[in-house]
Amino acid sequence: MARLIFCRKYKQELEGLDLPPYPGAKGQDIFDNVSKKAWQEWMAHQTMLINEKRLNMMDMGTRVYLNEQMLKFLSGDEYDQADGYVPPPKA
Repeated sequence: MARLIFCRKYKQELEGLDLPPYPGAKGQDIFDNVSKKAWQEWMAHQTMLINEKRLNMMDMGTRVYLNEQMLKFLSGDEYDQADGYVPPPKA
C-alpha cells in the first residue's frame, strides 16, 4: 500500500517517496513532506536546467544554485526556468 503524505508543493495528500532522496535531515524532510509526483517533476525540471543552461555539476556554485532552485520548486515558490522555455498548453 502506498504511503500518503501531505505534499508541501501541492498542498494535498499524495503518495510519498519510497525512500529519502538524500541522507540526513534534508532527505528526511523531503521524504516526510514532498510527494512522489512533486519529486519526479523536480527531477525532470532539474535535468532541463542542467541541459539548457549547460550547468557544470563539478562546480560547487552550480550545486548550490540547484539546491536553491529545488527548495523553491518544492515549496511552490517562484523558480528559474530554462531560457526560452514555454510551458506546454494545458488541455
